[in-house]
Amino acid sequence: MKSLTIKGSKRESVGKSATKALRNAGRVPCVLYGGGEPMHFSADEREFKKLVYTPETHTVVIELEDGSKHEAIMQDIQFHPVTDKILHVDFFRLFPDKEVTLTVPVKTTGVAPGVIKGGTLTLTMKKLKIKAIPENLPDAVVVDISHLDIGDKVYVSELRNDKYKLMHPDNVVAVQVKMSRAAMKAVQEAKAAAKEK
Repeated sequence: MKSLTIKGSKRESVGKSATKALRNAGRVPCVLYGGGEPMHFSADEREFKKLVYTPETHTVVIELEDGSKHEAIMQDIQFHPVTDKILHVDFFRLFPDKEVTLTVPVKTTGVAPGVIKGGTLTLTMKKLKIKAIPENLPDAVVVDISHLDIGDKVYVSELRNDKYKLMHPDNVVAVQVKMSRAAMKAVQEAKAAAKEK
């Protein structure tokens, strides 16, 4: 999984006025959980652009002024209800041998014959929740659609593998090829024409 670096500095005071002063200075208050005491730090708001405003999922290396580095994932983020500014970010520390739960995007590969025939490819699940140790975390769950005809579906059960666990029931549909409205209309018109004969 791709990793991003966020440069931060530790926070000594975590009260409301200190937090407000940070935000006024264009910094985001953050907390890193996992492995003992939570660690409070802040980072420049611009550091979060590539992490937040993207469909991709990343792990994060938090690099502090004292030279220490902490591998983590973003657990939670709060935005201002009006301005959409980032108010607060929670991170969770990663350990090489501990499984972590994360949501990753679903990506397709190949061309579905059903789409060539006029069907519509639908990603019923744009993201899937997975559980794995950090080194096995994928950038995305890739679904091969080259065998899908109109009406065909790919279930979660077909996407299971040894590297990570999918946290969804087997019968959940991840991807399907539906008949498009135009194709449906053509079929109905053909049936009507056949009846008239």
